[in-house]
Amino acid sequence: MRQERITQASLFDIFATHEIGRELKQISQWLDQHRPLLRLISNDLRRDGVRETGRRGLPAEAVLRCALLKQYRQLSYEELAFHLEDSASFRAFARLPMGWTPKKAVLQQTISAITAASWEAINQTVVRSARQTKLEPAAMVRIDSTVVKALMHEPRLPFHVRCARNLGQSRQATAHCYGTRCG
Repeated sequence: MRQERITQASLFDIFATHEIGRELKQISQWLDQHRPLLRLISNDLRRDGVRETGRRGLPAEAVLRCALLKQYRQLSYEELAFHLEDSASFRAFARLPMGWTPKKAVLQQTISAITAASWEAINQTVVRSARQTKLEPAAMVRIDSTVVKALMHEPRLPFHVRCARNLGQSRQATAHCYGTRCG
């Protein structure tokens, strides 16, 4: 049995005055204004053929908020589980029921149940909201294209390109290219 939303706010939901705490509070307020997103997550978490009985799972609202925390702070499931247990701001943002500290397996299972269609709908809602408030025109996308060293072989040039490259280097290479494969 899974709740969609946590109806009673906790007295202990206090965000830090640090920049990250203020950002989490603003995101939390935005999520409170866009409650229809919870229905998407709730539907994703329901499995076909499973009855609504038994132990309570994480509320859909907490799953969405934990997923956003994971993405926003670029955390692994292990790190997310730690921060949810350790940080008052993270707990306040996630709106976890009192005394609940989800383990990484639960976080992974529930967050990975969110479908691509739901993520797309969330993204469209964010973009629409940003346009309406004139916060962001969403006319341009920024992509990180940082080059990093990786354990990969250099690409091998096709035969005719290698021969043409070698032609410019020396007469001996020219004779070699016409007689046999170069490379």
